[in-house]
Amino acid sequence: LGRFRHEAVAVRARAGEPLHVYSGCDRRGGHLYRFLSDGIVSNPSDPANSRLFHSGTLYGAVFNSDGTGSWVALTANTPVNPLPAPVKVPHSDRTRAGAESLDSPAATAAYRQRYSTLGDLYAGEGEAQLGALLIDAHLAANAAGITPTARPEDTVLDPATGDLLVTFTSGMPGNDGTPDPAIFRGPQGQSPWNEGWIMRLSEQGENRFRWQMVATGGEPADGGLGFANPDNLAVDPTGALWMVTDIGTGSQNNDKQNGGVFGNNSCWVIPTSGSQAGEAFCFATGPMECELTGLALTPQADQLFLAVQHPGERHGRREQNAEEARSFQLKLTNGEPLEQLRWVPLGSNWPNGGLPKPGVVVIHRRNGQALLS
Repeated sequence: LGRFRHEAVAVRARAGEPLHVYSGCDRRGGHLYRFLSDGIVSNPSDPANSRLFHSGTLYGAVFNSDGTGSWVALTANTPVNPLPAPVKVPHSDRTRAGAESLDSPAATAAYRQRYSTLGDLYAGEGEAQLGALLIDAHLAANAAGITPTARPEDTVLDPATGDLLVTFTSGMPGNDGTPDPAIFRGPQGQSPWNEGWIMRLSEQGENRFRWQMVATGGEPADGGLGFANPDNLAVDPTGALWMVTDIGTGSQNNDKQNGGVFGNNSCWVIPTSGSQAGEAFCFATGPMECELTGLALTPQADQLFLAVQHPGERHGRREQNAEEARSFQLKLTNGEPLEQLRWVPLGSNWPNGGLPKPGVVVIHRRNGQALLS
């Protein structure tokens, strides 16, 4: 499956097909990967399917700006084809470990001329060479021209369509790389774009797919849906998308950063059918200085489980109702500015009014019906 910053995994096991495993590398400029087993699934519920993980091929996703894409195998015979500079690749001095930064078109061209295939970058033969390549998956993917993405933090299969849903948390650049600006743009073409996306990826036969952004974060005046930094994702029986956000504690309610306007981390629902399809609705707001995770629905979508991580992470226990006045520059939906004064609690007393503690909550209707009924 490759060594990279595995953040999530989605597994498709269909009779008569290879095992499909999708996972993202949670770093700025990380890639989206797919593993295909050499063996074929006979019975999707057979525990012996775990043996299919032992042999297969790891692919990286290449996204085209026209909504198409392809899976490129990370194998020894894959051509070296780095994206335009700057990009980090396996060091050209093969006696050294680590990365080399190609900072100019000339450097990229020289690297491509020196190394024809990924196999030229890794010593050994057969399984030993492939193992070295896969241990170095992120840099090998850069060398092969796999698209750098925007911190893919969750991968979920839509049970109705079989499509892959991916949350990309933030499109800002970082030390590890920069998301491809031709793919990861704000709703009005802005780049870089911090507030994130939800992508739908539809397989189109062997190693081809189509993709589209089905939700984009950001303020509504800028074309966003009102949330920022999507993370965990779930799909209910109606096809609605449920999502929690991952705004860093230092950015939450921070009046010195643009992302501070989005407040606490929260849980959102996005219908995919009916008159409200494509709109985002805030369903739950987390305690102060926390992250909501572990989003899970019961099969009938009548109960929602949420884990509350590290409430009060920055200020600890809230003492004597401590709070601080902060001024935020918001935008009305017509783009006009609005100054908002917020009294922001410092720390947390969740869940019982004393020391803040992590926990798990379940949300349900009193009448027991589905949450969106």
